[in-house]
Amino acid sequence: MTFAFWCVLAAILLPYGTVGIAKWSSRYDNHAPRDWLAGLEGRRKRAFHAHLNHFEALPAFAAGVVIAHLARAPQGWVDGLAGAFVLLRVAYTWAYLEDRATLRSILWIGGLACVCGLFVAASAGS
Repeated sequence: MTFAFWCVLAAILLPYGTVGIAKWSSRYDNHAPRDWLAGLEGRRKRAFHAHLNHFEALPAFAAGVVIAHLARAPQGWVDGLAGAFVLLRVAYTWAYLEDRATLRSILWIGGLACVCGLFVAASAGS
């Protein structure tokens, strides 16, 4: 299994870490979790929003890795872009939790650039 495929697994797990931060409370209501989440504020609310955004970014990233693999893109490029995506998403999470909106947006754009790079790498491989 390639490093890039392991990065897909890491990206799959990221949303669960952020929702864990959002739900970490003795007052968490597992009987009505969506109602409880809707009432969050501050850092916990930002963690939940990061959770949602990780799920939004995941399909394009996973597709990019798989398509690059199928197109026999240069593996070094695919691995590098996949690793950079995961690192940028971890940094994105930190920026979101710390309420650094401009930095968060820059990191988000960096992640999107990695996804686009995977498709460019796929075009070079085919």
